[in-house]
Amino acid sequence: MVVAEQKPFEEILEMIKAYDRLIVAGCKGCVAVCAAGGEKEVRFLASAIRTARKMEGREVEIKEVTLERQCDPEYVEQLRAFVGEYQAILSIACGVGVQYLAEHYREIPALPGVNTTFVGGAEKQGLWTERCQCCGNCVLHLTGGICPITRCSKSLLNGPCGGSSGGKCEIDPEVPCGWQLIIDRLKELGEFERRYLEILPPKDWSTSRDGGPRKVVREDLMK
Repeated sequence: MVVAEQKPFEEILEMIKAYDRLIVAGCKGCVAVCAAGGEKEVRFLASAIRTARKMEGREVEIKEVTLERQCDPEYVEQLRAFVGEYQAILSIACGVGVQYLAEHYREIPALPGVNTTFVGGAEKQGLWTERCQCCGNCVLHLTGGICPITRCSKSLLNGPCGGSSGGKCEIDPEVPCGWQLIIDRLKELGEFERRYLEILPPKDWSTSRDGGPRKVVREDLMK
């Protein structure tokens, strides 16, 4: 799940100060799950903007929309019927959604209302943590299902650094040592001797971020 958090309200007000007719567009996907950009957040943000403008003595017209997904052209196209009536779109989807809106509606600016933070999951209600850095060459089968790139603060791939203490990372005593988690899990699975002592070639980083935007092509799904 892509996790995001709403930008500071003052930053949003500064971003939209030149516009009096605005679309606030949410998404029913990841940002709704992490309570940053779903239908409820669209409603609250639009209300807050109206209140702020009223205090300034200015009028603002806001169209509230929540799309099924903003990362899918099929749903982004649903704004076509009325987008020309407004001066800007304030998207509270992830950065992908903002970019899709910008690409589809070039006549007006698409503005980000949230900061996209990481790919992660829920630990408990109200708490989301990072689990994946989308490196494109997954090694979880070698590390007991625990990502060393994400869970180790130094993204080490060849074992712990030696700075951890009591199973905690040296950078923060509240952060579990990623490699301690991996070692404990491999022992639990009875795979420690086989996995941890195995000498592996260097990781292939060619699938990671460098080299421009990445693509996944499924020709069987292409029309």
